[in-house]
Amino acid sequence: MKRKDLIFIIVVLIIVVGFITFSNFIGSNKSSKTTKKDKVNLLSGKHYVLITVKDYGEIKLELDADIAPITVTNFINLVSDKFYDGLTFHRIMKGFMIQGGGYEVDGTRKNADTIKGEFLQNNVKNTILHKRGVISMARANDMNSASSEFFIMHEDDDYLDGKYAAFGKVISGMDVVDKIANNAKPTDNNGSILLNERPVIKSIRVVEN
Repeated sequence: MKRKDLIFIIVVLIIVVGFITFSNFIGSNKSSKTTKKDKVNLLSGKHYVLITVKDYGEIKLELDADIAPITVTNFINLVSDKFYDGLTFHRIMKGFMIQGGGYEVDGTRKNADTIKGEFLQNNVKNTILHKRGVISMARANDMNSASSEFFIMHEDDDYLDGKYAAFGKVISGMDVVDKIANNAKPTDNNGSILLNERPVIKSIRVVEN
């Protein structure tokens, strides 16, 4: 074989290998983008999750994606990613609510993307009131700052209506919520709980009705 022919064959092989590698990269990148897009598709209807709290028991919730589609979709996506497994209820106020879903057992903050606040003050109609057993999203002063932290109402509080994105309710396990609230020993008026006393979320899973 002539040297010229050998060089030609090597060049062709390099081009072919390069094309295949580039095609695989594009295909992989496209697949990744499709997955991400699929995850943000808004849900509708009712969805059910089971929160298992270490040493306490299970809390089953019904989430309403017809009223709060962005909030429910975000929550279900986090649950599907097992985001909440091993996090804690870090803020508990008997007669008010139990709040969790943002901190590891060692107190490290676990971050998630923020979402639009679905409540009246943010120009979104939301008819779920903050009654006993209702689940709602915690947030900072920014109305669109909710991410992963949620709270479950221990008792009614209409002050929160229209200001926070309620998105479902407890349908079984309120005795577990009561136990968590009653056993809590807050260290301040904000309901802060010591690290070694924070109830641990073993898991949250999507379940059938």
